[in-house]
Amino acid sequence: MRVIGVGIDIVDLDTFRVRLDDGLIEELFLPEEVKYCSGRARPWESYAARFAAKEATFKALGAGLSHGLRWKHVEILKDGSGAVSVLLTGKALEQAQEKKVKEIHLSISHTKLNAIAVVVMEG
Repeated sequence: MRVIGVGIDIVDLDTFRVRLDDGLIEELFLPEEVKYCSGRARPWESYAARFAAKEATFKALGAGLSHGLRWKHVEILKDGSGAVSVLLTGKALEQAQEKKVKEIHLSISHTKLNAIAVVVMEG
């Protein structure tokens, strides 16, 4: 396989926390993401990490909102072992298929100050 795209994004938690409200949550996140994040002790950290992952995914695809992608076309999932993954739908899935993406690798992390995500797409 070869690398098709790489994306990285970092989010300032203080800025994100100030902006985070019900409207932004509704715009950016899917129900399972909301369920996971809202159940955390510091939910803004988890929301910010998922937002960074969505941005990194857009960057790895080389496309964004102006190309018809929407935030909810990228879902960040977490399995029972704690591993995170990306599920694409809509225009994001179409872009990935056009680029012949076969695998998507995601890593997310956060500190008290920042959330960061890296996405590597292979095909």
